[in-house]
Amino acid sequence: MPEVPPKPVVRRESVPRTLLVAFFVSLVCSSLVASAAVVLKPRQAANALLDVRRNILEVAGLMEPGADVNELFAMVEPRLVDFETGTYVEGVDPDRFDPIRAAKDSERGMAIPPELDVARIGRRAKHGLVYLVRKDGEVTRIILPVSGYGLWSTLHGFVALESDGNTVADIVFYEHAETAGIGDFVSQDAWRARWPGKRVYDEEGQLRLQVFKGRVAADDPLADYRVDGVSGATLTGNGVTNLIRYWLGDHGYGPFLHKVQGEGS
Repeated sequence: MPEVPPKPVVRRESVPRTLLVAFFVSLVCSSLVASAAVVLKPRQAANALLDVRRNILEVAGLMEPGADVNELFAMVEPRLVDFETGTYVEGVDPDRFDPIRAAKDSERGMAIPPELDVARIGRRAKHGLVYLVRKDGEVTRIILPVSGYGLWSTLHGFVALESDGNTVADIVFYEHAETAGIGDFVSQDAWRARWPGKRVYDEEGQLRLQVFKGRVAADDPLADYRVDGVSGATLTGNGVTNLIRYWLGDHGYGPFLHKVQGEGS
C-alpha cells in the first residue's frame, strides 16, 4: 500500500499577533509623519513669511522680477498700531507679532461686537500691523492688512494707501476660496486696476469707499468712492465692501488713518 504524504501544516495567525503587527506599523508611520512635520515646519513658516512679504511689496509697488524679496523688504517699515487710540505701540517687535494668535488671547485680543462685525471676523487683536514705505525719509505708501468673509470664504489681502491716508494706491487679495470664474475676480489684475485713485473718506471724514453693484457711471457724484462690481458676484463684492468698512472704519485702522490725515505718519 503506497505511503500517504503528510498534509501541509497551515499556520494560522492569531488575532493578537495581527493587531500587534498593525500597531507597530502604525507607530512607525506616525513617527515618520511627525518627524517630517517637525523638519518641514521651519521651512513652511519661512515660505509663508516670504509669500506675505512678496504681496506687501507688490501692493507697495516695490516688487521687481527676479529680485530678492527679503532684500527689497528692507525698504518697508513694519509698525504696530493701537486700534483704539490710533497711535504706534512701542516696546513690541512687529516682526514677532502674530495677529491671529493675539486675537485668540484673552488679554491681547477681543470679541468684535456683533453690530460692528460687518466683515464677520469674530475676534481681532487689540493691535494691528501697518507697513510704511519711505523715500528720503518721507512716507510714500501705507499698507494695511485686511480680511473678511465673502460668499464662501474669508478673504485675506492688503490695501495700500497714498501718504495722505485717504487715496487708494493698490489692493491685493492673496488668499480666498471664492467661486472660480465668478467670485475670484477679486484676485484678477483687471479688477484690481480699478482701485487706484479711489478715495476712502469724504470731506466730512465719513467712510464712503465701496464695491458698487454694476458699473460706476462717469457722472456719478460718488464715483470717486465707488469701484465697479462684477455681475453675478454681488455677495463677494459686498464682502469686500464690508471688510473695507470694518478695517478702515472706527473699530479698525480709522483712528490711525485720521491721525495720518491730520498729523502725518
